[in-house]
Amino acid sequence: CPLVCPCWFQSHHLHLARQGFQVVLAATMAPGPLPEYHLRKKGPPPALPDELVGEILLRIPPDDPASLLRASLVCKSWTEAVSQRWFRRSFHNLHPSPTALGVLHDWHDEAIPTFIPATASPFSLAAPDRLLWQAVDCRHGRALFLSEDRTEEFLVWEPITGAQQRVPIPVAFQFGNTTAAVFCAADGCNHHDCHGGPFCVVFVFSVFDEDAETSACVYSSETGAWGEPTLMHNDFIVDFTYYSSVLVGRSFLYFMTCGGFILEYDLARHGLTWFDTPDSCHSKDEPTCNLMLAEDGGLGLAEELNPHLQLWSRGVVDGRWVPGRIIYLESLPSLYGAPVGAQCPVHVLGFAEEANTIFVTTAAGLFAVQVQSGKATRVCDDHGYGKLIPIAGLYTPMPRGEHLGKVAASSC
Repeated sequence: CPLVCPCWFQSHHLHLARQGFQVVLAATMAPGPLPEYHLRKKGPPPALPDELVGEILLRIPPDDPASLLRASLVCKSWTEAVSQRWFRRSFHNLHPSPTALGVLHDWHDEAIPTFIPATASPFSLAAPDRLLWQAVDCRHGRALFLSEDRTEEFLVWEPITGAQQRVPIPVAFQFGNTTAAVFCAADGCNHHDCHGGPFCVVFVFSVFDEDAETSACVYSSETGAWGEPTLMHNDFIVDFTYYSSVLVGRSFLYFMTCGGFILEYDLARHGLTWFDTPDSCHSKDEPTCNLMLAEDGGLGLAEELNPHLQLWSRGVVDGRWVPGRIIYLESLPSLYGAPVGAQCPVHVLGFAEEANTIFVTTAAGLFAVQVQSGKATRVCDDHGYGKLIPIAGLYTPMPRGEHLGKVAASSC
């Protein structure tokens, strides 16, 4: 069985597992008639011990959230099992690498859901209405939205729990081009289960009037207030429309502009710095790269070479861009033979930090490319997205009546 390995069966109560595992399979499959095995029984099968149920459900792959959700709805005891903190902790221990659950987008097409799943099983989350909120960032189990008119407030949304918190726009902001980032503020947190904990929001806004200025200020959920803005003069117009942020360690946030310049915000010193992308990224009228984490954990870039992706890393000491390995997209079998090249360009639309996954669009649709393994997974058709906000983590259902996740009839 794909959910429990044979050696695990041998080390536990094999006779109980054989009797009860068909119940688990029935719960995780589409509704239908019970197997013939149950029809021959004169009564319901004996109940499985709670600890055995938990051990079985832990073996459901993290890329199959729909099956875990169906199993949690079988009965009250199973619902309680998957909603316990020990289950979430054990699930993270078994699967230490977060999964790219899906993406948020700001494409104004009511026929396309706000949240698009990237998992193997159909899966959806009740994301805020994009006609009212613009997705800006997602990190550490929280997604950040800005009110559509960009003048009122932020919305911090936890995709797994459904919790929401509104944050007013700082009074220092009057107008200009904006971007923002959200991250966990708990000391020593491994971000496996930091829902409901303290967080910070970094708001960046740039104006080009008589003087060009870029400002950044930080909101703390612990104090409920914005700090004083950090101001920096610049000689160019700043537009963050098509790019989101990357957090390096716990100290540096990076934002990229449509002109190819990168803004560094030092969280410890509250300092702002501009620097440029590699020269090759300016070979066209617009940048051909997007922010990501380098293999050493520092700042990196994914450059579109068509049909390849050139990875870059930035030196910590000298700030020089160093070319790294190349991902040959046309050699990935999971691209389904999608044509890539000069006539069918590939565009990098987003990067999931915690899952180390690049989202690219091709002639065959939107794909998630895991950087370390090189595995590419088709997400959906290409709907012309300008920017994607990936959601990464591990999905565990919440108690009935509290969770907002649901099994979708189909993906996009």
